[in-house]
Amino acid sequence: MLASIFSKTRPINYVLLGIALVLFYFLNLFKETSWLQDYTLAAQKIGLLLLLAGSLLLTGFITLRNTLTKANSYAVVLFLLFLIMFPTTLTNSNIIIANFFLLLALRRLVSLQSLITPKEKIFDASFWIFAAAVFHFWCIIFIVLVFISIVFHVARDYRNWIIPFIAFVAVTLLYTMAGLMINHSFFDHILTQITPGFDFTYFENIYQNIALAIYASIVALFVAPYVVSLSSKPLNLQSSHKKILYSFLIGVGIYVLSAEKNNSFLTFTFAPLAIIGANYIESQENQWVREAVVSGILAIAVFIFFMQL
Repeated sequence: MLASIFSKTRPINYVLLGIALVLFYFLNLFKETSWLQDYTLAAQKIGLLLLLAGSLLLTGFITLRNTLTKANSYAVVLFLLFLIMFPTTLTNSNIIIANFFLLLALRRLVSLQSLITPKEKIFDASFWIFAAAVFHFWCIIFIVLVFISIVFHVARDYRNWIIPFIAFVAVTLLYTMAGLMINHSFFDHILTQITPGFDFTYFENIYQNIALAIYASIVALFVAPYVVSLSSKPLNLQSSHKKILYSFLIGVGIYVLSAEKNNSFLTFTFAPLAIIGANYIESQENQWVREAVVSGILAIAVFIFFMQL
């Protein structure tokens, strides 16, 4: 039934997903109510909720605008379920902001295949990636996807290879100016993140461990068929699908390299894996298989969410 409901892109689907996001966000937030007495902190929490909603919409926009799936809402559903499965994401402001910026970059990079204003798209994507790195340093490796996109589409013009460096200078200048104006330890958090960390024993409870194990199984279920099917995708869409796969792998790289790990760092893999998963679900001819996949992930996500409250 769930797979049938979200097999189309009806407005009611987004209303249902929005209600679910708000419900689970505040269920997680009410573990601690101190923010209710602080108007500034409350405004910040509402702002983060809006960014999460924007991330959902961006995932849907990237998917449908670039015909990465058929006209369905599976990618948005999966993104939301991944958020629910890892509730630490819902309170990590730096990760939420950084991931939103990376989605803005991914939107520009995937649309590069149209070859309309490629230089502007390269600059925009690079700018958003370096802006994301301000909030989580290892997002900077996402710049690799910019150069991959240049190779795919506009490698012959040498000026395109220079544009990411111009974006880096622009973000660095803006960041330095902001740091000098605010006049506090504005640079400290970046300095502490530069050293990579490989400690994977960070789990606060067994359910975080279980969530990661289940997520790894979902990755295996979705990614393997996607890699095999890449050569059968329409020729004009193959480069876009490869970018989604590369963005997922880069997201894994960000998680691996990040110091002081927690499950929220997996957020950078949610959108690409949701798109990959949507391809898997819609490729299943048997309706019962679709229902089993969507309902199974929903049941697991909700169960793990409540166990971590």
